[in-house]
This record gives sequence, structure tokens and C-alpha cells, in this order.
Amino acid sequence: MHKSILLSTLLSVTLLAGTVTFKEASSNPIHKLPSGKNEILSFHEILKDSMNSVVNISTKTIVQNNQAQNRLYNDPFFQEFFGNRIQPQHQAPSLRDNALGSGVIISSDGYIVTNNHVLTDADEIAVTVKGNEKVYKAKVIGKDKDSDLAVIKIDAKNLKPIKMGHIKDVLLGDVVFAIGNPFGVGETVTQGIVSALNKDHVGINKYEHFIQTDASINPGNSGGALIDSRGALIGINAAILSQTGGNHGIGFSIPIDMVRNVVTKLIEKGKVSRGYMGVNIAKLTPELQKLYSHIKGAIITDVQANTPAQKAGLQRGDLILKINNREIANPSDLQRYIVSLNPNDTITILFERNKKEFTKQLTLGDLNGDHHYLGKYIEIEGLRLSELTNTIREEQRISPDVKGLFIEGVLERSQAEISGFIPGDVLIQIEDQKIETIEDAKRAFAHYKGVAKRIYVNRGGFIVLLVSR
Repeated sequence: MHKSILLSTLLSVTLLAGTVTFKEASSNPIHKLPSGKNEILSFHEILKDSMNSVVNISTKTIVQNNQAQNRLYNDPFFQEFFGNRIQPQHQAPSLRDNALGSGVIISSDGYIVTNNHVLTDADEIAVTVKGNEKVYKAKVIGKDKDSDLAVIKIDAKNLKPIKMGHIKDVLLGDVVFAIGNPFGVGETVTQGIVSALNKDHVGINKYEHFIQTDASINPGNSGGALIDSRGALIGINAAILSQTGGNHGIGFSIPIDMVRNVVTKLIEKGKVSRGYMGVNIAKLTPELQKLYSHIKGAIITDVQANTPAQKAGLQRGDLILKINNREIANPSDLQRYIVSLNPNDTITILFERNKKEFTKQLTLGDLNGDHHYLGKYIEIEGLRLSELTNTIREEQRISPDVKGLFIEGVLERSQAEISGFIPGDVLIQIEDQKIETIEDAKRAFAHYKGVAKRIYVNRGGFIVLLVSR
């Protein structure tokens, strides 16, 4: 084993709540096959270290017993047999076992990263560390629903933090291991390979850039570690695709670079602030490539009013090529990079306009800020739907007589895009249900979820019928 694999450097991040230290894995690792001699290929020593950094998490939720009891007594079937002879008695709230999951130690003084969904509705969080019978009570440092990551902390010292890898060192076909607590049976390791990288539009999180693996990930593995054959953390296990709830070899892990970014923000501020440009974007299709000099990038389809993009002078039709000298291959690249930055960061944009290249600087806004010009919006089934505000009507030249929801954006490669929706459409009807408010859309999409449905949109004053599932 190379000594370089065992060496690590320390990266210190000064935080408002203290200092957390990431234990770094060596960069530029060597990828190779076993020698094929009379040897047993074993990862025991590597796994032993990594398993000491993975914890079991259990949560409990407070249940108001008297509320549940009142629902029972008011049930018509119950009253038919007992009438009013038994009256509900007040009972004190109790704790109910809610969920089991996993987490990964990232600092020796007790910071642990896990999935946000592991902590859903949790009123109490208990953590057990490998080799220690003590049950620690954990407090929530911060949660981020959009990335499905969360950070908790336990009052402990001299824990064994995991070594942190980098996504640039992860290749398709790499041998990987998933460590977690599946079905509550205790800490378990499964082996697989990296099946795919950069998987998005899976429909799990808002910001998706998953590592796909065939290492078995089952209920309880959520929040656990995906490690490479050095024992370095390359992802946090998040979800599987399954119609039965069992494992079919399609598991998804949140990549380590996103984990680093989100975890640092959560510990520093207790929340994640994301950069914001104020544009709608689309992919460069083969047909559109004929109009540009470049074959990769993200096309601006709309620039929203009073946003950083408008102030910087960006226009519809601009093809974004690079941000801060980082190549942008498609709309997903642009979105992931921008939201990884902080509000008020200044970025340099290289873009193509009329087959000429231009450079502009732009100071990002806050994605979570008050964008009053957008009105209320919802993201559902690959569509970003917004109320038809006066600003939108004026900019898009939409008649005051048109009722519906404005389609601000369509997710690349989503079913909505396949069905033919484009930014700028106005959603006016789903089957026989007219759509005028966000609540109308929620009800209609929920009612026809998973089935083929006729959807009507207003496109430039003409009614277009689309079929979506």
C-alpha cells in the first residue's frame, strides 16, 4: 500500500460556531487492478477505519395521544358500538420511534453529516458510535431540504472523522463501498462500482448531481457513507430507485464536493444561501447549434426584471460558455455551479451573442431572497410555474384576458420537456380542470399523477394541446 494513501492533510474552516476540521484524503490517487498473484484482495484494513466514522441514527417524534384518541372516539364505526359510554381521557404526549438512518463523522469533536430526510419530524435524535455503547443525544446544526443534507452534533471528543475525497478523483467503474445501518440490523458494508456520474433529473432532490452505484443501498443506509477503495468519502447515500422498496442495484449518493459546500455553510450559518442570476435557461439542441459557433453551453431564454442578470446586460439568446473560467456544458452545469456560490459573489461570464464572444461581470443575488417580481411559484413535474404578475404580463406581452400560470422554466431531459413544454408557455388547463392559481395546479397534478393527461397551454396567443404523464 502506498504511503501517500495513508498520509492526509488538514483543512481548517473557521466557523462562527467553532472550528471543524476536514481530514483530507491524498489527491491524485492511483487507479489500478490487483496484481493477480497468489494474493487475497481484501479491503479489511481500509474498511475498518471508515466504519469507525459511520454512526447509527435513530429519531423519535412526539405524539399527542389525546389527539389520536379523540379521532378514534369520533369515528362513526367506534360510536356505533360504544356510543358515548366512554369519554376520551387526556394523556400526556409520548415519543414514538420514527426512523432509523446513518451519519458520517466529519470532525473529532462531534459534527456529523446525514440526510435531511432522516431527521424529518424528529423531536429527539439519538446517535450511537461504533465500539461505544453510549447513546448520544444530538442537536441539529442545520438542514437543507433542497440538497437533502443536514448536520447534527453530539457532545463527544476524540471521534474518528472520515477522510474526505474529491469528486474529480472519482471515475466510472471505480470500486466503492456503501456503509450504513440497513433495516436497523447494525452497521453493514456492501460493495459495488460507480455506475454513472452527474446523474440529474431523477426527481429526488432539487439540486441533483448524483453518483449512481450498484452497491446495495437499503432503508436505513440513508445518510451513510459511500467510500472509495482508499476509504475516502466520495458521497452521502441518499436514495434508491425501486418499485418494491428493495434494492435493484440503482442507488444514488450526493457527491462529496456538494457535501463539502453545503456542510460548511450549514455549520457557519445554520442555513444554505445560494447565488442567483435571474435567468431562465435551456439546452443547446442540435437544431439550435446551427445558430451558434459553440456546441456546448446554456442558452438564456428569459432575463427576469430587476435581477443581477438584467443589470449586467444579459439578453435572451445569449449562450453562456464559461463562469469564472469554468466551462458550462449544459443548463445543469450552470445551475449547479451558481447555487454553489454565495450571494454577493462577483462572477465573470463568457458568453456568445451573434456568434461573437463577450465577457461581463455580475454580482450574484440571493436565491432565498425576496424576489417580489416573480410572485409565488411552484416546481412540479419538471415545470417551474409562476403566478402571472403584471411584470410578467408586460415583459411577455400576455393579454390581461389570459388566465393561468406562467411556465418560467422546464427541466432538461424531464418528462415535461419531452412532452413539449417550453419556457414562456402559459398553463391554462389540465384535462377538464382550469388552472388559474398555484393551488389549482397542485390539485390537478396530484389528481392525475402518473397517468397520461391532456394539458393545454397558451403559446403566443395560440392554444396548444400537449400530452404528459
